[in-house]
Amino acid sequence: MTEPPAPTADTVRRLVRSLLADGTVGAGGATGPGPEIRPAGERSTWWVGSRHVLRLAPDPDTSARLRREPRLRDLVRPHIGVAVPVAVAHGEWADQLAYTLDTRLPGGSAEEHDVSAVGEADLAALLTGLREVPVRQAETLGVPRVAPRSLEALRRAAAGAAERLARADEFDSARLQQLTPSATAQLAAQAGTAVLAHHDLRGGNLVVSADGRVRGVLDWTDAVVGDPAEDIAGLALAVGSPAAVRAATLAGYAARPCLRGLWLARCDTVVRLAQSLARRDAAQLPLLRVQLRRAWEAILLERVTELREDGEEE
Repeated sequence: MTEPPAPTADTVRRLVRSLLADGTVGAGGATGPGPEIRPAGERSTWWVGSRHVLRLAPDPDTSARLRREPRLRDLVRPHIGVAVPVAVAHGEWADQLAYTLDTRLPGGSAEEHDVSAVGEADLAALLTGLREVPVRQAETLGVPRVAPRSLEALRRAAAGAAERLARADEFDSARLQQLTPSATAQLAAQAGTAVLAHHDLRGGNLVVSADGRVRGVLDWTDAVVGDPAEDIAGLALAVGSPAAVRAATLAGYAARPCLRGLWLARCDTVVRLAQSLARRDAAQLPLLRVQLRRAWEAILLERVTELREDGEEE
């Protein structure tokens, strides 16, 4: 099988020149050199001037999801209360490999700016809106339905990872003992609760203004119909567990999905940090340590709430 080509700066320049020629991207002046091209942190994402973002799919699977994304953003835009990018051009940058040129949303990320109390209300509107998106319409666009993860299986994986982190003086493994097998059974995903989930609400995908408002959400390629606790977990990694749970509670989620999201995030951070240490992936370690700290911030809900038995109304 032929290896897909790696996108390079020259690839981007040639593509942008073609978009300049057809008038898709403004040149900034009749005789100007055209917009500046800069990497945007990931090798497949580039800034094009100050107003556009170019994303190049590295493989056919990502291409399919990238082609679906503009229609999915059109579906969610009326519901979620925050901005999503608009696609101004799309096509193929190599054989069967898609690209999209999107408008750039003004602001930084949740890794650069703290989310304020009003920003938490923005996150609540996002979670509320995702629950209101018609699931059948999302599936018609090709959004897959994904079964909820087993929290018990994740707890067992995290237990081994926590011991390795403890030996490396990175984590107190006793903290994971709060999550018992009986608790994971109580926190199992409930039937009939699947919603459209962004499924990648990391800090880099939340556009946050200097005043702490959440102004937009990027990268909808990983969206699924599935467990809403996954988005609560993503927010715990992005903005901290207290803010994530407050936003989810404001969005109408009860204790069970909030605590499930909390523990998904906590177990994930332990497993990912242990894996990164084993690979000696120094570039990822700072962010993973920050995410671990955010996910393990204590919340009032876990101290004062007793979960209802299965079958009781929430």
